[in-house]
Amino acid sequence: MANSFEVITMITNESMRLAHEKATFLSTIDRQYDDSYAKSGAKIGSALRVRKPNQYEVTTASRVMDAQDQAEGYETVTMASQYHVDMHFDSSDLALSVDNFSKRYIDPAISALISKVEADVLQGVSKDVYNVQGTAGTALGASGSLAAFTGARARINGGLAPMGNRSVMLDSVQMGNVVTGLYNVFNPQKDVAKAFQEGYYGHALGSDWYENERILTHTVGSDVTVTTSSSAAVTDGGTNITMNGSDGSIKEGDVFTVAGVYAAHPETKSCLGYLQQFVATADSTGAVTVSPPTYLTGAKKNVCAASGANLATTDFNSKTMTFVGTASASYRHGLMYHKEAFAFVTADLPLYGGQDDCRRLTKDGISLRVWKQPDIVNDRNLMRIDILFGYATLRPAWASRLIGSAV
Repeated sequence: MANSFEVITMITNESMRLAHEKATFLSTIDRQYDDSYAKSGAKIGSALRVRKPNQYEVTTASRVMDAQDQAEGYETVTMASQYHVDMHFDSSDLALSVDNFSKRYIDPAISALISKVEADVLQGVSKDVYNVQGTAGTALGASGSLAAFTGARARINGGLAPMGNRSVMLDSVQMGNVVTGLYNVFNPQKDVAKAFQEGYYGHALGSDWYENERILTHTVGSDVTVTTSSSAAVTDGGTNITMNGSDGSIKEGDVFTVAGVYAAHPETKSCLGYLQQFVATADSTGAVTVSPPTYLTGAKKNVCAASGANLATTDFNSKTMTFVGTASASYRHGLMYHKEAFAFVTADLPLYGGQDDCRRLTKDGISLRVWKQPDIVNDRNLMRIDILFGYATLRPAWASRLIGSAV
């Protein structure tokens, strides 16, 4: 390594290269970047608002125009997470080649940093997903069954996710079960070259399949034998469902259905033929906060009766709530999703000192900062690699969890 400027540039470039190589899940979702963080005097604060598309109703009974209000929603992505990995090395280490320096310092540092970021993002967004397919307690792909995957694909299609840019993320245990039961699904001639890329297995059912050991392991709440209250307090567009008495010990991420409450097509508003699944967005007893909201009428209508007719708020009263999984049991949750179901946002951290000591690089929506400073007391160099990020589930209907064997 030559002068200080070249050293910090090489380290920054190598850090970014390795970050992309190791980001299995992050590389398959929407990555956004806003350079206003990098401009002096143009700080935008700690949150970004990402627009969601408008929804409309079709007028069929009259030629008279019925102009609808705009109801463009948004999700807030909070830039609240700054992760970094810190190290020190002797001055003599700067004489190493880039390859050797990377092997000893940068590679293990980036591995730890990206692994932590990816695990938190993947597990965080998985808890937001209310579609769950598969049979709790039965391995994915058991007896050669594709039911969990075709079911997940159908749910995503029902949510109007575009074709293409879809992925399946499983851990090695789930993938092993699938390979054993469904080895003939994948085409080895077509996928053999890609099979040796990190995490990539193959392509099937319109999705690229990946292995990732960071998927969500979810433990179901301890009391999920529950009915709704005789007055469930459901409102049009609301996010609360009151359970019977003090029943229920629900965990964030638990998924359930309510008897008689079916999913409605996002555009036609007709019944999709299956019960709407809801996910608890917080640990709950007595009353549970859910996603998606219960839209009973209008352009955002997402629940209906089996006939497609509008539900009344009273249709939620005194109904059985059926949960996915057994109380207190833990299950691995794989994921099938469209790229734009989730967003990962990074922003530039400020630079300090001169360009010989602190460098920043942005590539494909990921921004990293590398900061190196000498410690003259101990004749060593201190270095840290930072990332400032946030994430959000923008379109949960474009994703489905895949549940299998208990852990």
